[in-house]
Amino acid sequence: MSGGANISKPSVEQGRGRPLIAIVAGEASADLHGANLVKAIRQIQPDASFVGLGGPRMAAQGVKTLVPASETAVVGLSEVGRKIGNIAKAYFTLSRTLKQFRPSLLILIDFPEFNLRMAAKAKKWSIPVMYYIGPQVWAWRSGRVKKIASLVDRIVCILPFEVEFYRQRGISVDYVGHPILDAIPAEIRPEDMRGQLGLADSHPVVGVAPGSRDQEIHNLLPIMLRAMEGLSKRYRGLSCLLPLAPTIDEKKVKPLVEDFRVPLKICHQSIYEVFSCCDCAMVASGTATLEAAAMEVPMVVAYKVSPLSFFLAKRVVKVDHICLVNLVAGYEVVPELIQDEVTPELLEKHLITMLEDSVARDKMVQALREVKEKLGKGGASRRAAEIAMTIIESRAGKAG
Repeated sequence: MSGGANISKPSVEQGRGRPLIAIVAGEASADLHGANLVKAIRQIQPDASFVGLGGPRMAAQGVKTLVPASETAVVGLSEVGRKIGNIAKAYFTLSRTLKQFRPSLLILIDFPEFNLRMAAKAKKWSIPVMYYIGPQVWAWRSGRVKKIASLVDRIVCILPFEVEFYRQRGISVDYVGHPILDAIPAEIRPEDMRGQLGLADSHPVVGVAPGSRDQEIHNLLPIMLRAMEGLSKRYRGLSCLLPLAPTIDEKKVKPLVEDFRVPLKICHQSIYEVFSCCDCAMVASGTATLEAAAMEVPMVVAYKVSPLSFFLAKRVVKVDHICLVNLVAGYEVVPELIQDEVTPELLEKHLITMLEDSVARDKMVQALREVKEKLGKGGASRRAAEIAMTIIESRAGKAG
């Protein structure tokens, strides 16, 4: 892991000309949103420089990643202990960077426990803070709202129901829509993708999205593959597509797949291209559920963590649904299987309904369209970038 001493300080006056922006994205989905945000900021301010914690997508956009996101990403509360050493190193590395270079802005993306501590450091050194995709305080530990109000200059939301929650508590908030809409390729032809993947038009295709972290893959993929074994006996010619998340090493997935007799293709195309071919899907709870919704793919959602993480989560989570699709809709659009409910039999049962009950399928697809409409019309990253530059310009004006 790189240290803060290797950073080259921009040869400009802080807050003028070429701004230095620190950005912290400790999870796979945050890396994607961070990369899109960095790209959008560069379109406004081409000579901006970036440093922080992120994954391969942010690095590809030119962010100097002092800490790779793979070293800090965790699933569930109990898994934090396994990476506490990496998380502590990341905290001290980034703290030194903030103190030494006093960036024009600190952008935080999700990852609340870590990021609120980074916000406190930024506050200490008079660095403005924009929280992009803020903590889900509406779901658990709502007492953090006071801390957020004291540490964060602006919250930028990507979920429509969050805005009123923050406004009612006196926090400056903007809703920009969801950035996944910008990631969908302009033209996806399902028939072309099926041909590219060697799929027959007349046979059912099921998507398998077990998550973007190693622990999620470990918890969910074997159960999903067992469900596919059952389905493949029922449907002749069935195909199964697994869009591989950029954060997952294919070498770790293949041994799991080899244990099952499943017609599975591991795909390196985007999740949107893969979902365009699918009649239905099994999806790990998280951003991928909204990506499936954006492609109008009927799905069953699975959430499974360690017993300790689940025990802890049950005592703090205060929402009726764990799936983002259902939270945006305000009711259950797609079935959720949680912890011990995640079984091959139940997954298979829901998939059969989606494949065979056209009325239920059409109803779900219509509800998914409505969810997609609630996520906005695209341009979220650009709007978030404009807010970031407004904060930087405001600070420069005060300094001048």
